[in-house]
Amino acid sequence: MTHFSHSAKTTVWMAVKRAVKRAVKRAAVAGALLAGAAAAFAQGVDTPVGVWQTIDDNTHQPKALVQISQSGDGTLSGKVIKGLNPADQPGKRCTACTDERKDQPILGMTIIKNMKQDGAKWDGGNILDPENGKVYKCNMHLEDGGQKLVVRGYIGFSLIGRSQTWIRQDAAAQATH
Repeated sequence: MTHFSHSAKTTVWMAVKRAVKRAVKRAAVAGALLAGAAAAFAQGVDTPVGVWQTIDDNTHQPKALVQISQSGDGTLSGKVIKGLNPADQPGKRCTACTDERKDQPILGMTIIKNMKQDGAKWDGGNILDPENGKVYKCNMHLEDGGQKLVVRGYIGFSLIGRSQTWIRQDAAAQATH
């Protein structure tokens, strides 16, 4: 039987401990990523919560990223988190707004408020058009397996208004914008 010195045994034991620690860390990171992806996938199928790319009505080019979140009472709100139009001025403000958002920066501004789920759609809230400062009643619903959000702003009845289709953004797409 071969005898190893105490220092050789200690060196081998330390190497094994380091390898086990690395494996545990990798497994924990992989588990967290998998759990996050599963939560994002589950969320993306039946709720507008997430990040959406808006499209400019006139140019049909990407305009902004809006993050929709859910509050404790279940209502949804949406905030502009990034402008995508290179021609937009950084620090652009809502000079046409007439409420508490007047002269506030559009970046970081909450433009969707108080949306409540009503079956397969969200309704009862409002949306601000920061270009003209007008606040419209709003409803929205998901299409294409939760990858598109049809947002309708209107005055009075939903028949009189306009709709936009927003595109869900995943984490990789957000990083490139």
